[in-house]
Amino acid sequence: MFSTFKQSMTWVHTWFGLVLGYVLMIAFFFGSLSVFDREIDRWSIPETRFDPQPMPSFDRILLPVFQGLEPDQDDYDNNMPLLHDESRGPMTPRLELPADDYWAYTTHRDPVLSMGAGFRVPYPKDPGAHNHIEGFTMADPRNGNTLPDDQLKIGSQFFYPLHYSLNIHWKNLGYWIIALSAMVMMAALVTGVIIHRKIFREFFTFRPWKRTQRSALDLHNMTGVVALPFHFFFAFTGLLIFAGWLYFPVSSSLLMPLHEHHEVVEAQHTGLPHERSGQSAPLASVDAMMEEAKRRWAARDMAGEVGFLMLHHLGDANSYVSIYRAGSDRVALVGEGIHFKASTGEVLHEDPPPSPISGLNEFLTGLHLQHFEHWLLRWLYVFGGLLGCICIATGFIFFIEKRKTRLANSGQPGLRIVDALAVSSITGMLIAT
Repeated sequence: MFSTFKQSMTWVHTWFGLVLGYVLMIAFFFGSLSVFDREIDRWSIPETRFDPQPMPSFDRILLPVFQGLEPDQDDYDNNMPLLHDESRGPMTPRLELPADDYWAYTTHRDPVLSMGAGFRVPYPKDPGAHNHIEGFTMADPRNGNTLPDDQLKIGSQFFYPLHYSLNIHWKNLGYWIIALSAMVMMAALVTGVIIHRKIFREFFTFRPWKRTQRSALDLHNMTGVVALPFHFFFAFTGLLIFAGWLYFPVSSSLLMPLHEHHEVVEAQHTGLPHERSGQSAPLASVDAMMEEAKRRWAARDMAGEVGFLMLHHLGDANSYVSIYRAGSDRVALVGEGIHFKASTGEVLHEDPPPSPISGLNEFLTGLHLQHFEHWLLRWLYVFGGLLGCICIATGFIFFIEKRKTRLANSGQPGLRIVDALAVSSITGMLIAT
């Protein structure tokens, strides 16, 4: 079919990029915007425009907010019939579900507290499953006032999910399309390096005064070379993030019995109860636990603020509090969790340092999700993402210009379709945004 290896690689590069380049354009453009998704949220919701705050007092501010949380109506309607065991009686009314978990999260980029609660299903079909109906809210950490939850956070709830799922949630179809596109992108990058052997010369070659086809190819090559490590790394880590739970979900299928046994063994090893005991117990001061956690972090030469806290098995003798350090000063998504017995404040367990494999995974994941506080690097992310957009757009232009004269009078609609898709996916997306 092809007389040389280079011709076969050119075919792969051209058609792989053409078929899924439209999806990659969406992923690159909205990925670039997602670097500042929280800042876009603050712009879209004026009530949230105040300076970031540390995790506030649990006893004075967070607890009243938690106590006012209700199970989400949509989550109740969709999942309660699936979780409830009808043989044991009618479903528990939504507002009568008991709270089982509380959690709160804050970050240096978003001053608003994200808070939620898991409400226990009293009579579940599968007692070993996750039998919770969730409730969520946003709160002002300065005073505990809740913010309206009907306002669209266009950065974190539209641009960001569009980047990795196309906002197509039916059967997780959007995730799979993005995954296929990421694999195609890595193939296109490798074949691009093969067919452009004079890669260093093309790095410095851009001739805007030439005809459109030549200028588009120069710009395509230059932007591809400049951001080549960036493009390959983010395609790879994007696949890595979703591989364990979506693309190869062996832990929730073939290895589920082993996973459940591991949870029990881990609970015995760490001293963190896996199940409720059935005996009630009061809640000690969580503020004191937060102060103790910060003292222990400082003693390990890693002083910091609380970024995430969670209360498990509320009101039970087996209840415990997990407190995690905010990780905005590092790349890896490591929280350094410290876990306390909820009724006494006694330290039950401190998370050990991650293993080399876990540490590498946390570093790669953190480098992709960029939760760290480094504004220059964040702008470099945006720059690399926009270079990817230019690379894809100029690839479309080169494809169309190269074939325009030869196929203009052929009567075949293929070129017009490619032209229309390129204009709509690129220009239309920019105008709509």
